[in-house]
Amino acid sequence: MGILSHIGRIFYGVAIAATGLLTIYYRDFPYYFIPPHHVWLTDHVAAIYLSGALLFVAGAWIVWGKRLAPVCLSLAAALVLIFCFYFIPYELSTSAIYMHYGAWENAAKELALAGGALVVAGRKIGRVLFALAIISFGVDHYVYAHEATGYMPTWIGYQLFWIYFTGTCLLGSGIAILLKIRVRLFAALLGTMILIWVIILHIPKVIASPVSVDGGEAVSALIALAYCGIALALAGNERTQRSNP
Repeated sequence: MGILSHIGRIFYGVAIAATGLLTIYYRDFPYYFIPPHHVWLTDHVAAIYLSGALLFVAGAWIVWGKRLAPVCLSLAAALVLIFCFYFIPYELSTSAIYMHYGAWENAAKELALAGGALVVAGRKIGRVLFALAIISFGVDHYVYAHEATGYMPTWIGYQLFWIYFTGTCLLGSGIAILLKIRVRLFAALLGTMILIWVIILHIPKVIASPVSVDGGEAVSALIALAYCGIALALAGNERTQRSNP
């Protein structure tokens, strides 16, 4: 595996492990992990602690780089099952706004992380799941551009332009990765762009509100770090496959 694969794997593993620690610390699931109004689960703190511990252990194993296939495949299976048998039924039967594109954002995040686990495990289907999620996030930047400007630092000018620019980059890289068009290049560029987000957007917000009510800013930063890791791992995997046809 190339250097990008190693860096990407470590970023992804750190994000998963830290998410597990936050789950335990706040005694609740990260906001994207399962749909809201999960009272039947929050009443069972033991289930939350167990989930957090499993996420931490999985992330630690991924960082360590041992037994990647069984660990990543188990993680991906769990995330896909939550997506299929919890998010989809919830959105279609419970959510009153399931026809709104933005209502599926957290479900797309779940799918992206599942795709990431498969990418780290070296499974080709991971590329497809991750690309579809990235395309979805690109569309989000167009649909909710004005709302998204509020998340950007005030020192960045022309905020609406940068929102559309980011959406275009997400959309373009997602399509390129999905269609296998210069995957290594576009995945590396995508990972670099997301890493810049982590540095200039997410880390300052985490520093400004390190102990928020639910750790939302920290969780968002970790999700971005995971996406960065997935993209870099994908770029590294593509280089390895080209070197070993």
